Amino acid sequence: MHTILLCGGSGQRLWPLSGSIRSKMFLQLLPAPGGGTESMIGRVCRQLRQAGLDESLLLVAHQEQTALTQRYTGSKYPIIGEPCKRGTFTAAALGALHLLAAGKAQPEDIICIAPADMFADDDFFRQFHQFEAILADSEAELLLLGTSPSYPSEQYGYIVPVQEDAGGYARVLSFAEKPDASTALELMRKQALWNCGVFASQLSFLLEHLERLGLPVEFAALTEQYPGLPVRSFDKEVAERSTKAVVVRHEGEWSDLGSWDTLTARLPSQVIGVGGLWGECGDSHLINELEVPLHVIGVSGIVAIAGPEGILIADKKDANTIKDILAENSVTEPRYGETGWGSYTVIGRESDGSQLVLTVMLTLLPGHDLPEMTCEHCAKSWMIVSGHGEVWVDGCAAEAAAGGIYTIARGQRHTVRAWSAMKLIEVQIIEAEDNQRRQDC
Repeated sequence: MHTILLCGGSGQRLWPLSGSIRSKMFLQLLPAPGGGTESMIGRVCRQLRQAGLDESLLLVAHQEQTALTQRYTGSKYPIIGEPCKRGTFTAAALGALHLLAAGKAQPEDIICIAPADMFADDDFFRQFHQFEAILADSEAELLLLGTSPSYPSEQYGYIVPVQEDAGGYARVLSFAEKPDASTALELMRKQALWNCGVFASQLSFLLEHLERLGLPVEFAALTEQYPGLPVRSFDKEVAERSTKAVVVRHEGEWSDLGSWDTLTARLPSQVIGVGGLWGECGDSHLINELEVPLHVIGVSGIVAIAGPEGILIADKKDANTIKDILAENSVTEPRYGETGWGSYTVIGRESDGSQLVLTVMLTLLPGHDLPEMTCEHCAKSWMIVSGHGEVWVDGCAAEAAAGGIYTIARGQRHTVRAWSAMKLIEVQIIEAEDNQRRQDC
């Protein structure tokens, strides 16, 4: 069996810490074995490895996040990049066609598709080993993994099974996608399960759906058409159309970490970062990535989240509304991002009409380089804040240490190589007409 781990999604409901540049998969907040913290994607990959499922693991991420995905998974697994985000069905199909084109899978092989943004116990992943036998025994075309709801959630999809068979699975009667609270309660009375977003089938089953939609069944051809494709959900395109589906029940721990309410329930501490909760602050959580202190006094049941992209103070039950607010008030220029080489934070953006001065803090990981580049639209200067490395400008190297200042003219090729962890402040000076050309590119 081959496992395709879907690593897409921007996670706007976890703003301001996640967004289009830093996906929620990479938030280093979950408690790790032996102490410390780990990311969602790091946790899931560790559990797949412990379950003996990592040798056939393929990760699918947005092409701009492949280097970051490698960073958070230790470069241990193959990763392919989506040209753009087109939903779970399209991403799963791209992964399956990659395995087929590379000769790693055949049409009769079993493909398991799973999301990276979940929190489950180790037994959840051990159940994957049963999928091939259950598909054969049930003669089903699709297998899903579900778990018993702990409350009538409006954020999850539901699977309604018929009476369970002796083989540890049940036929699927119907689906319900994110119902209202009263409908969710009625579904629970019918013994419905939360849909965990895990699917297994023969690869040929996915090929049939691609052909039904008039899409190519070759990896290169699908990649070429990718930017023009609509967003398609695996649930809508495959699961809800299947007439021969079975569901396997997981009795242990599972949740989708797609909201501040579900994520904070898994955190090792109520306070992360500078600041504190004071007085009666039951079930409140504070996460602060800024260097300025954040304090909450006498307020229960809230999240107080601060990062370079902004600050969110919300009642936990209402925090998901931030997604709608962001849709109506979109910010085109991100202030923070992570990459394979480190991270960057915009700390100043000043304009007088004729010039834009952009000030950015760059953080480089040890042994990593900034991508070598030539800036045609701006001049810049670097001041090394900490760390040790070297600066290259037009092929000439200079040792870089704290206090060093380097000037790069427009058109000069340049990079920084970090021997130890480095921080540097970059100041870009962009003429107004050049800024317009930069935005148009």
